Parts: sequence; C-alpha cells; structure tokens
Amino acid sequence: MVSQELFQSYKAWMADQDKFTDAYNKSLDFLSYREHSELELKNKLLKKSFESSLVHEVIDKLVAKNLVNNERFAEAYVSSRKRKGFGPKKIFFELQQRGIQEKISDKAIFNDSNDWQTLAQKVFSRKFKNGVSSDFKEKSKQQNFMIGRGFRFQEIESIFN
Repeated sequence: MVSQELFQSYKAWMADQDKFTDAYNKSLDFLSYREHSELELKNKLLKKSFESSLVHEVIDKLVAKNLVNNERFAEAYVSSRKRKGFGPKKIFFELQQRGIQEKISDKAIFNDSNDWQTLAQKVFSRKFKNGVSSDFKEKSKQQNFMIGRGFRFQEIESIFN
C-alpha cells in the first residue's frame, strides 16, 4: 500500500517536472529569437496553456540565470525602435505596455548616447524631402506626422524653427 502511494507521488512529481521542463524549453525557444520582457514571456507562456504558478516558477528561474532581464530588453527595444525612426514618447509608451518600469524605461530612452533632435531631423528629412512647408495646412500635417512618430514638442519645434 505504501509503495503504491509512493509510486503515485513519484509519478505526479515527474509529471510536474515534465511540465516545468516543457515550459522552460518553450521560454528558451522564445528567447532564442529576441530579448523578451518578463511580461511578454509570461503572456506567451500563458497562451500556450501553461499554468500560472508554473509560468512564474519558470520566469523566476530565467531571471535568476539572467536569461530574462528587463533592463537589457529595454535597451535592445529602444535601439530597435530608434533605428526605425520612432521618438521617445512612443517608445516609452510601448515599453510600459510590455511591463517595463518607468525608471528602467527612462534610463534606456534617455541615456547619454541618445540624441533625439538629430533623429527627429533625420526622420523628418526622410519623409519630407522638400523640407518644412510654408503652407499652414501642410505644415500642420508635417507636425502631426512627427507627433505620431512619438517625438516631443522640443524635438518637433527644433525642426520647424
């Protein structure tokens, strides 16, 4: 009787270990493509029907091994979005949606090497080859484009003055 209970207990433990291994390996698959925030990884694992408690265990282990790092993710994300011509406001909002704390976002967005005015000028020049329009309506469209790209008033103003 005792051996039967022990066997069942062992069998349940092994099943839990298999689930953990599956979730952990799936996480590594996701991370092999690109950096992920803790929240992104959690959401992806939950979509794959892993239990919430198991997902938290897996993420804790990945964080402990420094395989998931929100600061590293934020830096990579800012770099990627900056290359695509997006401004600091939009990037900040997107990082918030991905579960990155404000302090980490600010650090990644406003580190010493980020010159947002230069980027704004490049983005504007790429989109509007003829420069700033003298027509009020067209100039308004140009400004709205830059706002939509996530640039702040100071960067937009530097283009139009």
